[in-house]
Formats: sequence, structure tokens, C-alpha cells
Amino acid sequence: MDVKYFDNAATTRVKQEVLKEMIPYFEIEYGNPSAMYSIGRNSKRAIEEARKNVAELINANSNEIIFTGCGSESDNMAIKGIAMANRDKGNHIITSKIEHHAILDSCKSMEKEGFRVTYLNVDENGMIDLEELENAISSDTILISIMFANNEIGTIQPIEKIAKIAKNHNIIFHTDCVQACGNVLIDVKCMGIDSLSISGHKIYGPKGIGALYLKKGIKINKLIDGGHQEKNRRAGTENVAGIVGIGKACKIAKNNFNYHCDYLKKLKDYFINEVESKIPDVKLNGERNNRLPGNVNFSFKGVDGQTLLFKLDQIGICASAGSACNTGSQEPSHVLVAIGLEPELAYSSLRVTFGENNTMEDVDYLIENLEKIVKDLRKEA
Repeated sequence: MDVKYFDNAATTRVKQEVLKEMIPYFEIEYGNPSAMYSIGRNSKRAIEEARKNVAELINANSNEIIFTGCGSESDNMAIKGIAMANRDKGNHIITSKIEHHAILDSCKSMEKEGFRVTYLNVDENGMIDLEELENAISSDTILISIMFANNEIGTIQPIEKIAKIAKNHNIIFHTDCVQACGNVLIDVKCMGIDSLSISGHKIYGPKGIGALYLKKGIKINKLIDGGHQEKNRRAGTENVAGIVGIGKACKIAKNNFNYHCDYLKKLKDYFINEVESKIPDVKLNGERNNRLPGNVNFSFKGVDGQTLLFKLDQIGICASAGSACNTGSQEPSHVLVAIGLEPELAYSSLRVTFGENNTMEDVDYLIENLEKIVKDLRKEA
């Protein structure tokens, strides 16, 4: 069966150029980067080249990039590491109700350590209220963490305005950029971002590798003890091949940015227009325009989302009901609940996220089958 893949927010296919660059670090240049002999030094040079590529994608300095095991680790390191390192200044953290669980669960962990956390509401499109953010700030607020773009509904937050509020109150600002990186223009210097999370497998790189941007001068505690890798900020022998992979993926993302975004937006807009014109009783979740270029989230009234996914999978179509991290949960998406959807609509949601490997013919195939399956399921209900 020819698989049609529309779940690029969950993961992306590794680009051939990325894989090609990685392979030598499994077979030939396999030296430990901490070793003094030549293949060790070669690995070290490859890491620093990758660090430069990651930094250039977000307009950071190379020494502000810390390599991690994934986006979730980067989020954990930012929340826990920054909070603990700056505890002498206060114990209050502000985040939103629609963050990825890597942020939400990290904040819950910090609450157990005596920190106070404010979870901001969002409107029906998933946007935070800047006035509510201002009002939540107190003298002991040390960290604000608001995701750049939501992984389920694609809504893009006003990051520069949030960063400005944080700066005005001398508060560190972190943003989870796992979905935004490569899909939205990011400039940490111009935007005033202090800390930022990236994941390799969301940008056509490998799984098992992430990065944390940490502005020079921001204090952070280590999560992992052991060696002195990553300038003593994250212990453990480096995943050289993975680091090379995320570096190459970031370089490609920077060079192909305009084409990538324009192409995905074309597919997204076409899909939204066709679905809304051909299938009755559908609701687009999230901002219509101010959203990630390849993200669509629809609720289909009277349709069970899990059954819809199963029917699509039977004909080779891969999509999701929301975050892949929530698969198996019996609870409705916390994001859809936060934007005010009734449980019936929340359970009827379908997330489609396009990637560079999708064609317009693929989208037509999806629309044709989605229309038929939704119609059939409503008849059976």
C-alpha cells in the first residue's frame, strides 16, 4: 500500500542530504569527541560546525547552543535548570495552559519543589492575553515560558511582545520552538528571546537529538551530571551523528526557508478551502491565518476522531487526533479543552500537518477519502 503521510508535526522523514552527512560518523569518524587523537578531533570539529549551523538558523551565537537528547529534554532543562539556578531571585513561573507536556509536566515538578506556577488562559484560537500576562507578574516572577507555535492547532503567539514584557520586568523568557523552528522566521536577538528549544526530527533531521539556545549570561543548572561535555552544561558523550544531522537539517532549513513555507502554506490553504466547501459541519481549530504554514486542525461534528483515524489508516493515510505524545490517552486534548471546545467536538478532531514530501495530488486523495469517510461515519452514527 502506498502510504500518504500527513503527520509531519509528529515527525518528519530524514532528508537524504542529512542522512548522507551523518553516515561517516557511524562508520569512519566514530571517535569520541573528547579524545585527543585525530578521529576524536574530527568528531569535535563536526560538532562545532553543527553548532554554528543551528545558531545561524535562529541568529544566535554558537556558544549559546547546547545539544540535548530531544526537544523534551531541552524544555525540561530550560524550566528546571533556569528556575533552580535563579531561585534566589524568586520562585514564580508563568506559562500557558496549551503548552506541550514537556513544559507543563516540568512546571508541575517545580511546584513540588516549592515553586509557584501560573497557567495562563487562552482564547478560542489559542492566543494568550497579554494583559493577563502582565497582571500575573509579581515581584518573585523569574521565568516566563510561552510556546512559539502550538503543536496541535498551529497558533503562533506574539513572541516579540511577550519577550518585551518579560524584559521590562527583568524576567527570563523561554519559548518552546519545537514546531516553529524551520516553519517561522526566528531571530532570538531581534525578538528578545533568552532561551529556546529545538528538536531535530521536526525539521527533517534525526530523532534523539535536540538543542537548547541559552542567551549568554543566563544562569542554568545541569540536569545530567558526569563529564564536562557541552562546556559543563550537559554531561554525556555526544551523539555526534545526531548532532551532525540536526546541524545539516538547520542549514537546509535556513537556505530553503521561503520555498518551504510558501509550499506548505499553499497545501494548507487549499486543503482548508476544499474541506470547508465539501464537508458540512466542520470547525477549524486555531487561528485561520496566524498559524504554522502546514498545520490544519478540524473538528467534524458527529464523528469519532479515533474511528476516523482508523478508517484513514486502512487506506494508507497517516494523520493524527493531536499530539503524538498523547496517543492512548482517554482524555480529550488539553489544548482543545483550553480553547473551549465541548468534549464531543474535541473528540472529533483531526490534525493534518503537511510536509515537503506531500504533493497536491496527495492532498486531493486525502480530501476525496476524508469526504467519503466522514459521510459514511455520520450515516452510521
